[in-house]
Amino acid sequence: MMKKRLLAAVVCLSMLLGSAAGCSSGGGDSGSTAPTGGAASSSQSKGKEGKDLTFVIVPKCVHAWFDEVNKGAVAQANKLTEELGVKVSIDYRAPNTADVAEQNTVLQQAAATKPDGIALDPCDYKGSKAVIEEIQAQGIPVVLFDSPAPGGSNLTSVGNDFAEQATLAADKLAETIGKKGKVAVMQGLPTAPNHAERYQAHLDALKKYPDIQVIDGGIDNDNIETAQSQAAAVLAANPDLTGYLCCDASGPIGISAAIKEAGKVGKVKIVGMDNLIDILNYIKDGTMTATSSTMPQMQGSMAVLMMWQKHLGIDIPKTVDTGIAFIDSSNVDKWIEIVKK
Repeated sequence: MMKKRLLAAVVCLSMLLGSAAGCSSGGGDSGSTAPTGGAASSSQSKGKEGKDLTFVIVPKCVHAWFDEVNKGAVAQANKLTEELGVKVSIDYRAPNTADVAEQNTVLQQAAATKPDGIALDPCDYKGSKAVIEEIQAQGIPVVLFDSPAPGGSNLTSVGNDFAEQATLAADKLAETIGKKGKVAVMQGLPTAPNHAERYQAHLDALKKYPDIQVIDGGIDNDNIETAQSQAAAVLAANPDLTGYLCCDASGPIGISAAIKEAGKVGKVKIVGMDNLIDILNYIKDGTMTATSSTMPQMQGSMAVLMMWQKHLGIDIPKTVDTGIAFIDSSNVDKWIEIVKK
């Protein structure tokens, strides 16, 4: 399964850097395959009435991971501009903090500009449900990225299998520490659907190892500084800690910094999430063992394609799986080259 996910991730990234065509690594569900190819043919390929198009990206907060999503979105918009003969623009609106009230305000402000679609990574779907439905009632397509689609909703989800991603990380950590010891699990933003799925999957996976004791690793709320301070406190209170897991892209950076500061490199193993350059550098220098990574640029690219097709009235899949990449010392140099492009 890991090889399948890694292959899918590499294929998706190649497509993004090349033709920016659609891709799905799919888990076998017929509804999880994204449309492929570039623009549709004839007049349908353009925006309604041939007008310029604007698609809005609303992440959880200001964060380097979401900057990568935006890069993918802009790349896809530029590709569509070339193919369609109309200007396709990205309006990137990042809340300052991962707060549902602030995110709802950003959503409402974005909707007031009458864009041709909005892609959202929700801080708290339940807290944003009414705003999302209000936007959809205005005829503005909404898709989710980096988040599962809630049951009963009509929303498309662009992302990956978050539970599988976390399970890969937990199993790798267990293997690394000899399937015994004390492991801390740090939560991300507890109300975020993808963070919650990963957290639960970590706990479920570690239940397979009776000689591993699981402890509370703190809550980082998708903030690197918070992750570092929380991890520092956990390390100080647990001198016998052997491993650390996390649920977002902030956790591995903050935890690794705390491990280095405490002089615990090699004594406390960490398997992270995602492929930001700081994460890859921590793998390179041996602070971090590995990371189970999403594909942020591909998520941005595919979110734009889904909004565009939804804008045209084309049926789109319920799930677009952009794959998981597993990165460790054996392939980190390759991924550093990819991410730096």
